[in-house]
Amino acid sequence: MADLVFPFQNEALWVAFLFINFFTIIALYRIMGKTGLFVWIPISVIIANIQVLKTVHIFGLAATLGNIVYATSFLVTDILSENHGKEEAKKAVWVGFFAVLVMTLFMNIALWFIPAPSDFAQGALATIFLVMPRVAGASLVAYILSQRHDVWAYSFWRSRFPEDRHIWIRNNLSTMVSQLIDSVIFVLIAFWGIYEVRVLIDILITTYLFKWLVAVADTPFIYWAKRIRERYL
Repeated sequence: MADLVFPFQNEALWVAFLFINFFTIIALYRIMGKTGLFVWIPISVIIANIQVLKTVHIFGLAATLGNIVYATSFLVTDILSENHGKEEAKKAVWVGFFAVLVMTLFMNIALWFIPAPSDFAQGALATIFLVMPRVAGASLVAYILSQRHDVWAYSFWRSRFPEDRHIWIRNNLSTMVSQLIDSVIFVLIAFWGIYEVRVLIDILITTYLFKWLVAVADTPFIYWAKRIRERYL
């Protein structure tokens, strides 16, 4: 099955994966409440830091994977800000930060162990996790700065647009600026000196574009989460 290629396969998978992420977050929130959102944060940032190593072509553009699942962490912190308050969103940000930090440290320690003659995983793990320190470092700096901005910005715009019908305004204004901050910081730290400036700009534009699309698409789901909070939680 992995060798089968269909027309627009990447594009179809991208859209399907986008909504799988959204519905998974809603399901976790419906079943587990606030705890479900805290569960999603480390899942999203760890998966994103692994998927970002794979490059694909989507809609005619070269892009790294990980943009969808990483961008959903902004949806989660916005839901927490909207339904449970600014302080809960801040806690979730730190959960994600330490999840990436511990994952990177522990997986690099695992590579120091001398593999047994029968081992088949060392090479594959090294391919992924030996490059993780720089990528993870870039991700950690970008993540903490952009997410802290997102929590602050959501609260800022909520004070100016407090009505429920304006959730889309505070969600999009906070997320889109925060994701721009995240993209600029990540690309500069992770890829500066590796690619030419022109290539860096191309990576930055495509990275932000796909995160922007996720931000637009997640708007109905923050309204859905609001209804879950009011009806069930």
